[in-house]
Amino acid sequence: MALSRFKPLLEDLEQFAVEVIYEKRRGKRASLLRGFLYLLSRVFEVIVQCRHFLYRHRILRDRQLGCLVISVGNLTVGGTGKTPVVEKIARALQERGRRVAILSRGYKSEPRPLLERFWQRVTFQKEADEPRVVSDGQDLLLDSNTAGDEPYMLASNLKDVVVLVDKDRVKSGRYAIEKLHIDTLLLDDGFQYLALKSKLNLVLIDRSNPFGNNHLLPRGTLREPRRNLGRADYIFITKSDASGNDELKKQIRQHNTRAEIIECGHKPLYFQNVFQHDDRQPLGFIKDKKIGSICGIALPDGFEQSLVKLGAKIVYPKQYADHHRFSQQEILNMINISRRRFAQIIITTEKDAVRFPKLDRVDVPVYFLRVEIEILAGAKDFDDCVSRICFK
Repeated sequence: MALSRFKPLLEDLEQFAVEVIYEKRRGKRASLLRGFLYLLSRVFEVIVQCRHFLYRHRILRDRQLGCLVISVGNLTVGGTGKTPVVEKIARALQERGRRVAILSRGYKSEPRPLLERFWQRVTFQKEADEPRVVSDGQDLLLDSNTAGDEPYMLASNLKDVVVLVDKDRVKSGRYAIEKLHIDTLLLDDGFQYLALKSKLNLVLIDRSNPFGNNHLLPRGTLREPRRNLGRADYIFITKSDASGNDELKKQIRQHNTRAEIIECGHKPLYFQNVFQHDDRQPLGFIKDKKIGSICGIALPDGFEQSLVKLGAKIVYPKQYADHHRFSQQEILNMINISRRRFAQIIITTEKDAVRFPKLDRVDVPVYFLRVEIEILAGAKDFDDCVSRICFK
């Protein structure tokens, strides 16, 4: 409870940091802060590269669990559209006979209560050391608060696929193999997770913002230098369209000449009512309508532009920090303001919808946009990737 009081302040600080990083904040203080963050980013780069050196030369040892391990990740923090790609890959593997588990760290999921964790440890209860089972491949076992929004989303959309949450993915991988008889582990956000040996590294690059501002954390959004793309076996250029990616491919080839490049886009499918699961509408549903839009994602502008492309007129856009946990009052405020601005419906993202609280009364209907990954170029490479995983 005490921590929840500081969440608005932490989100404000996060938003301020983003504005400083992308130079939306002007003035002497912002410039000094950027200079300080740049120095920290150089230190961060040394640490990252030293860590890779230690693993590469076997000073630090990665683990092998005796089954196939596939890593899906990115170079930047957030916003590459990773969750739909993980879903597509997991479904493709499962359809070809693989028993798949997705291992996630459960970013911004709620930890177990402190007293419960303490009691389990002092009484040597094994449950304290087991990962959270979001889905056992049959049933959805946790809510989005406990699981984290992305693992919950994956578990909701994928049948016969196990989803586990734990920061230690060696431990959760071992649990998946021993307890749930899995033969393929899919590391969600696993490109920087070196403790578990991967057979293939799949890296995602957002076409609209491929390398952020080209600075490492905390001055930019890069988790590691661009040259580390050389570790990738397959590179997915996400959020692509028909205009092509020739310039971006040239940049990628400067760091990786061997990886197959697959171009994919986010294809809108339909609108689903957040509070009434039997209410599904086609994409033309929002054409020429006044709408409110609400989201808490890393790059909200792309979501709003997709609604405009579908013919909507946004009369009230509301943006929150990435992974924002919505309160009932925030949603009620959104509904009331949208209604005063004559909005006919409210649209959010699927990832945000799992974090919406339940409401007894909804005066303006609220829908989320369901999207899936569509392979635009490199379909043969994607099929080869799946076959390589399935048939070694």
